Amino acid sequence: MAELIPGFPHDGVVTINYVMLRPEYTLDDLEMRVAELCENVKTYHSETGFVGGFVCLNTGQISNEGSTIGKAVDTEGKNKEALIVTFWHTMADHEASHRSETFQPLFMKVLELCENGNKEIAYDMLWSGKGYSKEEAAVAKKSKEMYG
Repeated sequence: MAELIPGFPHDGVVTINYVMLRPEYTLDDLEMRVAELCENVKTYHSETGFVGGFVCLNTGQISNEGSTIGKAVDTEGKNKEALIVTFWHTMADHEASHRSETFQPLFMKVLELCENGNKEIAYDMLWSGKGYSKEEAAVAKKSKEMYG
């Protein structure tokens, strides 16, 4: 497994929060509250199991080449649906972070924005990797041609 998130162990845990923004809140509200929460996790939990993470927003686009549900051109979640993805050494480390006094008030502020409540699912990492450099891609293609 190639290392996509530096320092993320091969048996680490990935958590994903699915957030659907309530209509009365703005994208700026979401960005501000999630930024405060993420900064807190980096500050207080980098030494106790937090490895990294990212937050991404639904653009409204759907890949017709990668989807099997028809030829949709837009999605209702555009600019109001986000994923908060975090990487941890262990699930126990993650759970301890959620119980911390500094985390809980910020977490509650994010939950106020959520139309869907919150369901955070944990996954075991099976594979991660980054793209090849131009030179590495050429070697990989040549190898495929020679050895299938």
